[in-house]
Amino acid sequence: MSCQDIDVSSEVSTVDLYIEEAVSERYPDLLVPYVNIQDVTVQSHSRDLLSLKAQILAKLRSQYDLVTLKDRPVFRAYRDFFWGIGIDATKIRPAGEALIRRVLRGGDIPSINTLVDTYNLASIETGIALAAFDLDQTHGSMTLRFSEKGEAFLGIGMTSPIVLRGGEVVISDRDGLLAIYPYRDAERSKVQLTTKSTIILACGVPGIELDYLKRSLLISVEYITRFCGGVVHSPP
Repeated sequence: MSCQDIDVSSEVSTVDLYIEEAVSERYPDLLVPYVNIQDVTVQSHSRDLLSLKAQILAKLRSQYDLVTLKDRPVFRAYRDFFWGIGIDATKIRPAGEALIRRVLRGGDIPSINTLVDTYNLASIETGIALAAFDLDQTHGSMTLRFSEKGEAFLGIGMTSPIVLRGGEVVISDRDGLLAIYPYRDAERSKVQLTTKSTIILACGVPGIELDYLKRSLLISVEYITRFCGGVVHSPP
């Protein structure tokens, strides 16, 4: 698949992601390609999506094993980044690795909705952590930056916010935090059945090439537009 295979437009207002200079200076190889997708239709489930899921999980079980999974280069890159920012990668695993481990242990991937489920499948296929945000619940451009001490973050599924120590890598808009990068997204901007527009990020870390991040992003976009429709708006 290539960009030419996707309905791409740049005629409407979109949300952009900026990386602060302090983050770029510390992590010069950290890259985050993204696209906006508008006019999506998110459903609770799809029979065709379940069929695709079964195919991908069957292939997954033949490709990976639990013993050597952590040594795959993409997961090693995420683990190294996690340790470097003070996260215990044996307790909070990179998103792609966590999903794959769940499957290899005989479990299933939880079904959220057709948009979330599709990019989870792309994450499983490539190992790349992918994130999506409801654009109607975000305000202004997004910034990848270091957190300030005392900032509050309410992640998906949390009943009360946590207070950050300062120095975590986060994504924010003008109203506050949207994610602790690259593993937990905020409750307020999560993709739901009411979502009509979204931004999809391929969450890179040092050691993962841009071409591979873009490949994962393209796979997620192909799946999203297949099962949710929508028009893709690439950044300039």
